[in-house]
Amino acid sequence: MGKRREPNAMMAWNADATRLPAKMHSEYLRQLFLRNDFAEGRYKVAGNTVALSDVRVPIFAVGAEWDHVAPWRSVYKFHLFADTEVTFALTNGGHNGGIVSEVGRPDRHFRIATKSDRDRYHHPDRWFSENAPRQGSWWPAFAEWLASRSGPKGAVPQMGARDLGLRPLCDAPGTYVFQT
Repeated sequence: MGKRREPNAMMAWNADATRLPAKMHSEYLRQLFLRNDFAEGRYKVAGNTVALSDVRVPIFAVGAEWDHVAPWRSVYKFHLFADTEVTFALTNGGHNGGIVSEVGRPDRHFRIATKSDRDRYHHPDRWFSENAPRQGSWWPAFAEWLASRSGPKGAVPQMGARDLGLRPLCDAPGTYVFQT
């Protein structure tokens, strides 16, 4: 009747007007998605070729059971290419709902397991059958994963706290927006 509903998490996420800078968008689509350069050892950062096997920090990867953009078995392939610890979470839902998966939603569940850098590879179907669903959103598990690998929480600096040496790099929206 002419009144807007309060947005839920999914509606707010879908309405987010944030856009990627043109160069980042084009690199993401062409190099990482279409050509798969990072997984195949052709991706360059600052003139140096890097591959997923160069990553030495633990990885948390998440897939969604019904994702049509990044099917979960393709995301699970992190296990094949990474030479580090991989925690993989598989959430129910699709491309958007599975990732947003807000806490408190009654119909959400996820599976999760960690493979060390020395563990053998398991086929995704075996992984799926060996990891029972857990009720709820995967986000609290991710928060715990981050906390277990982080130092103590500190005070958040005030925006523009120049006395702490936090000076703006440039005026908004940032020069990177205009670079090609």
